[in-house]
Amino acid sequence: MSIIVNVDVMMARRKMSLTELAEKVDITLANLSILKTGKAKAIRFSTLEAICEALNCQPGDILEYVPDEAEKALS
Repeated sequence: MSIIVNVDVMMARRKMSLTELAEKVDITLANLSILKTGKAKAIRFSTLEAICEALNCQPGDILEYVPDEAEKALS
């Protein structure tokens, strides 16, 4: 996958737990965990907006594009 999800990085910077973020965003722990681990195939803009508001960040702080060749080199 070429899109890297950095929700865990932003949560650590804000010292926020998964449970706390799930409550603020009104999303289940299971769905937030799927997003956090990079297993999600899509995200609604409303969910992304709520996460950005809760973490006081921009979408680019959470989502990162990495070309496939660079991603393979990282593995």
